[in-house]
Amino acid sequence: MDNRSFDSKRIALGYAKRPWLHKSVIEQLLRDCNLDETYKFKNGLDVGCGAGLSTKALRLICNKVTGTDIADSMVEVCKELYGEDQAYTFYVAKAEETLVPDIRYDIVTAAGCINWVDEKKFMSNMNEVLEDNGLIFIYDFGITDKMSGSEAYTIWYQNEYLKRFPKPFRKENKWTQADLPDGFTMEKQTEYDMEYEFELGSFVDFMLIQSNVNAQIEGGNTSADEAREWMKTSLAPIFEQGKKNLIFHGYSWYIKKN
Repeated sequence: MDNRSFDSKRIALGYAKRPWLHKSVIEQLLRDCNLDETYKFKNGLDVGCGAGLSTKALRLICNKVTGTDIADSMVEVCKELYGEDQAYTFYVAKAEETLVPDIRYDIVTAAGCINWVDEKKFMSNMNEVLEDNGLIFIYDFGITDKMSGSEAYTIWYQNEYLKRFPKPFRKENKWTQADLPDGFTMEKQTEYDMEYEFELGSFVDFMLIQSNVNAQIEGGNTSADEAREWMKTSLAPIFEQGKKNLIFHGYSWYIKKN
Protein backbone atom coordinates (compact mmCIF):
# COMPACT_ATOMS: atom_id res chain seq x y z
CA MET A 1 0.00 0.00 0.00
CA ASP A 2 1.27 3.45 -0.91
CA ASN A 3 2.22 5.20 2.31
CA ARG A 4 0.49 8.33 1.02
CA SER A 5 -2.79 6.58 1.89
CA PHE A 6 -2.02 7.51 5.49
CA ASP A 7 -2.28 11.18 4.52
CA SER A 8 -5.72 11.78 5.99
CA LYS A 9 -6.90 13.54 9.13
CA ARG A 10 -8.81 10.43 10.25
CA ILE A 11 -5.67 8.34 10.31
CA ALA A 12 -3.56 11.15 11.78
CA LEU A 13 -5.93 11.74 14.68
CA GLY A 14 -6.15 7.99 15.24
CA TYR A 15 -2.36 7.73 15.33
CA ALA A 16 -2.24 10.41 18.02
CA LYS A 17 -4.25 8.07 20.28
CA ARG A 18 -2.18 4.93 19.69
CA PRO A 19 -0.62 3.14 22.68
CA TRP A 20 2.48 5.07 23.77
CA LEU A 21 4.74 2.01 23.80
CA HIS A 22 7.42 4.21 22.24
CA LYS A 23 8.29 5.33 25.78
CA SER A 24 9.19 1.77 26.79
CA VAL A 25 11.30 1.37 23.65
CA ILE A 26 13.25 4.55 24.44
CA GLU A 27 13.83 3.32 27.99
CA GLN A 28 15.15 0.09 26.48
CA LEU A 29 17.51 2.15 24.31
CA LEU A 30 19.16 3.61 27.41
CA ARG A 31 19.70 0.10 28.77
CA ASP A 32 20.92 -1.33 25.47
CA CYS A 33 23.39 1.53 25.00
CA ASN A 34 24.54 1.50 28.64
CA LEU A 35 23.44 5.10 29.15
CA ASP A 36 22.38 6.60 32.45
CA GLU A 37 18.64 7.22 32.78
CA THR A 38 19.37 10.96 33.01
CA TYR A 39 21.43 11.01 29.78
CA LYS A 40 20.37 13.61 27.22
CA PHE A 41 21.24 13.83 23.54
CA LYS A 42 21.62 17.37 22.26
CA ASN A 43 19.70 17.48 18.99
CA GLY A 44 17.43 14.68 17.77
CA LEU A 45 15.56 13.91 14.58
CA ASP A 46 12.50 11.66 14.29
CA VAL A 47 11.80 10.69 10.67
CA GLY A 48 8.39 9.34 9.76
CA CYS A 49 7.11 10.93 12.96
CA GLY A 50 3.44 10.23 12.28
CA ALA A 51 1.26 12.04 14.82
CA GLY A 52 4.24 12.68 17.10
CA LEU A 53 4.17 9.85 19.63
CA SER A 54 7.68 8.74 18.63
CA THR A 55 8.88 12.37 18.71
CA LYS A 56 7.41 12.79 22.19
CA ALA A 57 9.33 9.67 23.25
CA LEU A 58 12.58 10.96 21.74
CA ARG A 59 12.11 14.20 23.66
CA LEU A 60 12.48 12.20 26.90
CA ILE A 61 16.17 11.74 26.13
CA CYS A 62 16.85 14.76 23.93
CA ASN A 63 17.06 18.50 24.58
CA LYS A 64 15.68 19.47 21.18
CA VAL A 65 13.79 17.38 18.63
CA THR A 66 12.68 17.72 15.02
CA GLY A 67 9.95 15.54 13.54
CA THR A 68 9.39 14.98 9.83
CA ASP A 69 6.74 13.07 7.94
CA ILE A 70 5.71 12.72 4.31
CA ALA A 71 2.05 13.30 5.20
CA ASP A 72 0.83 16.89 5.59
CA SER A 73 -1.99 15.77 7.90
CA MET A 74 0.43 14.04 10.29
CA VAL A 75 2.62 17.15 10.57
CA GLU A 76 -0.51 19.28 11.01
CA VAL A 77 -1.59 17.16 14.00
CA CYS A 78 1.94 17.27 15.45
CA LYS A 79 1.96 21.05 15.34
CA GLU A 80 -1.48 21.17 16.97
CA LEU A 81 -0.33 18.89 19.82
CA TYR A 82 3.24 20.07 20.41
CA GLY A 83 3.62 23.35 18.56
CA GLU A 84 3.63 25.54 21.67
CA ASP A 85 6.74 23.81 23.05
CA GLN A 86 9.89 25.45 21.65
CA ALA A 87 11.79 22.16 22.02
CA TYR A 88 9.81 20.73 19.07
CA THR A 89 10.08 21.49 15.36
CA PHE A 90 8.06 19.74 12.64
CA TYR A 91 8.10 19.92 8.86
CA VAL A 92 6.94 17.84 5.90
CA ALA A 93 9.66 15.75 4.25
CA LYS A 94 10.48 12.28 3.09
CA ALA A 95 12.76 10.33 5.43
CA GLU A 96 15.37 10.35 2.65
CA GLU A 97 15.20 14.13 2.22
CA THR A 98 15.91 15.57 5.67
CA LEU A 99 17.33 19.08 5.50
CA VAL A 100 20.85 19.54 6.88
CA PRO A 101 20.42 21.37 10.22
CA ASP A 102 22.58 24.18 11.54
CA ILE A 103 23.71 21.77 14.28
CA ARG A 104 23.85 18.20 13.05
CA TYR A 105 21.80 15.58 14.86
CA ASP A 106 23.46 13.28 17.38
CA ILE A 107 20.50 10.86 17.30
CA VAL A 108 17.98 9.95 14.61
CA THR A 109 14.97 7.73 15.30
CA ALA A 110 12.86 5.98 12.68
CA ALA A 111 9.82 4.31 14.21
CA GLY A 112 7.69 2.15 11.95
CA CYS A 113 8.70 3.84 8.71
CA ILE A 114 11.82 2.05 7.51
CA ASN A 115 9.75 -0.41 5.43
CA TRP A 116 8.72 2.45 3.15
CA VAL A 117 12.04 4.20 2.51
CA ASP A 118 14.68 3.89 -0.18
CA GLU A 119 17.43 2.40 1.98
CA LYS A 120 20.41 3.71 0.01
CA LYS A 121 19.01 7.25 -0.29
CA PHE A 122 18.08 7.22 3.40
CA MET A 123 21.55 6.24 4.57
CA SER A 124 23.16 8.76 2.19
CA ASN A 125 20.97 11.47 3.68
CA MET A 126 21.78 10.31 7.22
CA ASN A 127 25.48 10.67 6.42
CA GLU A 128 24.81 14.35 5.68
CA VAL A 129 22.61 15.23 8.67
CA LEU A 130 24.18 13.07 11.42
CA GLU A 131 27.27 14.14 13.33
CA ASP A 132 30.24 11.80 13.78
CA ASN A 133 29.54 9.10 16.40
CA GLY A 134 25.84 9.87 16.05
CA LEU A 135 23.25 7.12 16.48
CA ILE A 136 20.52 5.96 14.11
CA PHE A 137 17.86 4.11 16.07
CA ILE A 138 15.42 2.13 13.91
CA TYR A 139 12.52 0.42 15.64
CA ASP A 140 8.99 -0.81 15.23
CA PHE A 141 6.38 -2.80 17.10
CA GLY A 142 3.03 -4.20 16.13
CA ILE A 143 0.03 -6.03 17.45
CA THR A 144 0.28 -9.82 17.36
CA ASP A 145 -2.26 -12.62 17.41
CA LYS A 146 -1.80 -13.06 21.16
CA MET A 147 -3.84 -11.87 24.13
CA SER A 148 -2.67 -12.72 27.62
CA GLY A 149 -4.62 -15.77 28.79
CA SER A 150 -6.87 -16.07 25.74
CA GLU A 151 -6.68 -18.69 23.00
CA ALA A 152 -10.01 -17.41 21.66
CA TYR A 153 -8.40 -14.14 20.59
CA THR A 154 -5.68 -15.99 18.66
CA ILE A 155 -8.35 -18.00 16.83
CA TRP A 156 -10.30 -14.80 16.06
CA TYR A 157 -7.18 -13.03 14.78
CA GLN A 158 -5.98 -15.86 12.55
CA ASN A 159 -9.29 -17.24 11.27
CA GLU A 160 -11.52 -14.16 11.13
CA TYR A 161 -9.57 -10.91 11.24
CA LEU A 162 -6.79 -11.79 8.76
CA LYS A 163 -9.28 -13.28 6.31
CA ARG A 164 -11.39 -10.13 6.35
CA PHE A 165 -8.42 -7.76 6.58
CA PRO A 166 -5.34 -9.38 5.01
CA LYS A 167 -1.96 -7.82 5.65
CA PRO A 168 -0.86 -5.53 2.77
CA PHE A 169 2.53 -6.20 1.24
CA ARG A 170 5.50 -4.22 2.49
CA LYS A 171 9.25 -4.71 2.70
CA GLU A 172 10.22 -6.49 5.89
CA ASN A 173 13.87 -7.30 5.33
CA LYS A 174 16.11 -7.26 8.38
CA TRP A 175 19.11 -5.05 7.74
CA THR A 176 22.60 -6.43 8.27
CA GLN A 177 26.05 -4.83 8.27
CA ALA A 178 26.29 -5.69 4.58
CA ASP A 179 23.32 -3.40 3.88
CA LEU A 180 25.07 -0.37 5.39
CA PRO A 181 27.39 1.99 3.51
CA ASP A 182 30.98 2.56 4.59
CA GLY A 183 31.22 4.62 7.73
CA PHE A 184 28.29 3.00 9.56
CA THR A 185 28.26 0.07 12.00
CA MET A 186 25.30 -2.07 13.04
CA GLU A 187 26.10 -2.24 16.75
CA LYS A 188 23.14 -4.21 18.06
CA GLN A 189 19.76 -5.66 17.10
CA THR A 190 17.17 -6.77 19.66
CA GLU A 191 13.62 -8.13 19.69
CA TYR A 192 11.09 -8.05 22.52
CA ASP A 193 7.43 -8.40 23.51
CA MET A 194 5.38 -5.73 25.28
CA GLU A 195 1.89 -5.80 26.78
CA TYR A 196 -0.76 -3.08 26.63
CA GLU A 197 -4.15 -3.08 28.35
CA PHE A 198 -7.24 -2.30 26.28
CA GLU A 199 -10.95 -2.26 26.86
CA LEU A 200 -13.06 -3.27 23.86
CA GLY A 201 -13.82 0.22 22.57
CA SER A 202 -10.24 1.48 22.67
CA PHE A 203 -8.99 -1.73 21.06
CA VAL A 204 -11.44 -1.40 18.18
CA ASP A 205 -10.37 2.23 17.72
CA PHE A 206 -6.77 1.05 17.56
CA MET A 207 -7.47 -1.71 15.06
CA LEU A 208 -9.33 0.68 12.76
CA ILE A 209 -6.10 2.55 12.00
CA GLN A 210 -4.10 -0.59 11.21
CA SER A 211 -2.87 -0.81 7.63
CA ASN A 212 -4.85 -4.05 7.15
CA VAL A 213 -8.14 -2.30 7.87
CA ASN A 214 -7.26 1.01 6.23
CA ALA A 215 -6.43 -0.78 2.97
CA GLN A 216 -9.88 -2.33 2.85
CA ILE A 217 -11.61 0.96 3.71
CA GLU A 218 -9.72 2.95 1.10
CA GLY A 219 -10.20 0.14 -1.43
CA GLY A 220 -13.97 0.51 -1.05
CA ASN A 221 -14.42 -3.02 0.31
CA THR A 222 -15.89 -1.82 3.60
CA SER A 223 -16.56 1.37 5.52
CA ALA A 224 -15.05 2.44 8.83
CA ASP A 225 -18.48 2.08 10.46
CA GLU A 226 -18.95 -1.43 9.08
CA ALA A 227 -15.47 -2.49 10.20
CA ARG A 228 -16.07 -1.03 13.67
CA GLU A 229 -19.40 -2.81 14.11
CA TRP A 230 -18.00 -6.16 12.96
CA MET A 231 -15.09 -5.92 15.37
CA LYS A 232 -17.23 -4.86 18.32
CA THR A 233 -19.66 -7.72 17.73
CA SER A 234 -17.09 -10.44 17.07
CA LEU A 235 -14.77 -9.40 19.92
CA ALA A 236 -17.41 -8.83 22.59
CA PRO A 237 -17.39 -12.46 23.78
CA ILE A 238 -13.58 -12.36 24.05
CA PHE A 239 -13.37 -9.11 26.03
CA GLU A 240 -16.31 -10.05 28.26
CA GLN A 241 -16.92 -6.38 29.17
CA GLY A 242 -13.49 -6.22 30.79
CA LYS A 243 -9.95 -5.11 30.08
CA LYS A 244 -7.46 -7.40 28.36
CA ASN A 245 -3.68 -7.34 27.84
CA LEU A 246 -2.68 -7.53 24.18
CA ILE A 247 0.82 -8.62 23.16
CA PHE A 248 2.93 -6.45 20.86
CA HIS A 249 6.18 -7.62 19.28
CA GLY A 250 8.96 -5.18 18.56
CA TYR A 251 12.53 -4.83 17.32
CA SER A 252 15.32 -2.27 17.68
CA TRP A 253 18.38 -1.67 15.49
CA TYR A 254 21.28 0.52 16.61
CA ILE A 255 23.46 1.96 13.84
CA LYS A 256 26.48 4.12 14.70
CA LYS A 257 28.13 6.64 12.38
CA ASN A 258 31.87 6.09 12.72
